[in-house]
Amino acid sequence: MTDQITDDIDELIPASHISLSEPPEGKEATIEYLLDLVVESGRIEDRQAALDALLAREEETTTGVGMGIGIPHAKTEAVNRPSLAFVRSEAGVDFGSMDDEPATLIFLILVPEEGGEDHLQILSSLSRALMHDDVRERLHGATDESEVQATLREAIA
Repeated sequence: MTDQITDDIDELIPASHISLSEPPEGKEATIEYLLDLVVESGRIEDRQAALDALLAREEETTTGVGMGIGIPHAKTEAVNRPSLAFVRSEAGVDFGSMDDEPATLIFLILVPEEGGEDHLQILSSLSRALMHDDVRERLHGATDESEVQATLREAIA
């Protein structure tokens, strides 16, 4: 992939990878919910392998980064291109963050196994963007998928 993986938000996170509906309760169910958004877009060749990679990563260390943010992520041969999915939760989902706050903005990152640089670029760009209160507020207030994409385009591209 390119150095500018985050420049094309519509390719990285198409509208079909965004859900403004409440996710199912629990971390693993939420991860599966987000994974299925990516599966339905045809980017996942082996759903179980992708899920195994995500859950193995969760076992290593928390993906709850604080400030109401969860970013489960993994590199896996099961995905055919870098992909990002998003859901927000009014109730919050416990991602084991160090501030003990449940995640209300949850992003799932999947990149092909050989895409280590893309993985780091997406994770770091997203993490930096989400440190800003206004970005988190806009994501909480978005009324449709295009507002989420516009916020991300402005914040990380």
